[in-house]
Parts: sequence; structure tokens; C-alpha cells
Amino acid sequence: MMKLVSWNVNGLRACVNKGFNDYFKQTDADIFCIQETKLQEGQISLEHGEEYTQYWNYAVKKGYSGTAVFTKIKPLSVRYGLEEEQEPEGRIITLEFDTFYLVNVYTPNARRDLSRLEFRLEWEDSFRSFLQQLDAHKPVMVCGDLNVAHQEIDLKNWKSNRGNSGFTLEERDKMTRLLEAGFIDSFRHRYPERTDTYTWWSNMPKVRERNVGWRIDYFLISSRLSPLLVDAKIDCEITGSDHCPIVLEVADITL
Repeated sequence: MMKLVSWNVNGLRACVNKGFNDYFKQTDADIFCIQETKLQEGQISLEHGEEYTQYWNYAVKKGYSGTAVFTKIKPLSVRYGLEEEQEPEGRIITLEFDTFYLVNVYTPNARRDLSRLEFRLEWEDSFRSFLQQLDAHKPVMVCGDLNVAHQEIDLKNWKSNRGNSGFTLEERDKMTRLLEAGFIDSFRHRYPERTDTYTWWSNMPKVRERNVGWRIDYFLISSRLSPLLVDAKIDCEITGSDHCPIVLEVADITL
């Protein structure tokens, strides 16, 4: 079996001081992906043994965005961003393996005032096209903070959040179109009716304690990988960030 973990750490340096390394060691993942690292090259040194190779995509803007992947499985190639050149916000790392692609992504937020919604929707179209191109060659696994609660079941207060950033009809429609393009939401596929299971909580007082959350972090996989899906978990009890880690377990497709 192969285990993959994804976690929006919302500032890796802060998360390291709140138990990141302990969780990393405890999970012993084959591939561990993080989003929103919020640092530049040389600002942190993580040593997790020779078994892990590290890949980083830093944002040009300091203290903003950024992604990283730690993998025990050596990739055939690594690509940063949607285009050939590195994108300025450090949002995507794609690893090609013998039998699949892994895409670690931090999707742009539409912002509270929706001022970036148009950019977000254009980005979604480009991202979907990119995944379809990969999927035409090998199955794809996508993980990360997709910044959208897809269905009403995916957030606590869906009625009062209709039209808000992360729960606009436009953003939800883009997720629907992505799934219709040949992908499945591994957690919802495994647990179609599970409620009150979220991956992000506001930092406002008592919100996390009362579990008033959103499920906006995902493992999506090519539909043809669904027979290999063993489990999709959400480690809600793990703190250290306003997001919690998510875990994907699949039958080993690297053989």
C-alpha cells in the first residue's frame, strides 16, 4: 500500500514550532505534500533522512503561497507551474512517476470581496486542461488546498455562506467540471454521506472547538484509479495550522 499526505501548513516555520515534524515522522508517508509554505529558499532546513527527496516551489513574493513535496519514491521528472517556466506564486509542483503523475496544488483564493474571482475562474480552466493533458498519458493524483467547498455537505454553515469566497456557484461549478473531466473526490467517493468532517476552520474564537469548518482540501484521483482506493482520511485532531492534514491510501501502483 502507498500512503500520501497533504497539508496546508499556513506558514511552515510556524507549523514546525507546533508539531509539524512529529506528525511527519508519525505518518511515515511515501509522499508528503504541503501548501502555503510562506518562505523563500534557505529560510528553513528540514532533515527527514536520506529516504526523502525534497522539491520546493517558492513564490516570488516573500511570505506568500509556496508548495513543497517530500517523496521516498524517486520521480522521473519534476515540473513547476502550469507553463514551462516557474510561475510567480509557487502554486504547483508536478512529479512524474513510472505509472502516475502527482500534482501538488495551492489553488488561488477568490478573496473575501471576490476581487480575484475572475482570475480564479480562468486559472481553474487552465488547471483542468493541464490535468486532462497529463491524464491522457498516465493516471493522475491531485492533492492540496483547492479553496472550494464543493457541496453543501462540505461546510457547516452553507446557507449563510452561499455566494461567499470558496462557496460561490462559479467556483463550485468549476469543481464539478473537473470531476466530470475524469476525476473523483477520494474522500466523498469513500464516504458519500459523512457530515461534520472538515479540513479548515477560521481562526475566530471557538470556531474550531465547535467544528464550524469547511472541507476545502482534497485528494482527487483519475477515475480509473478508483479500484485502487483503500481509504481517504482527514486528521481533524492535528493542529499546527488552520487546516488539518488529509491522507490518501491506495494500492501500490508503483510496482
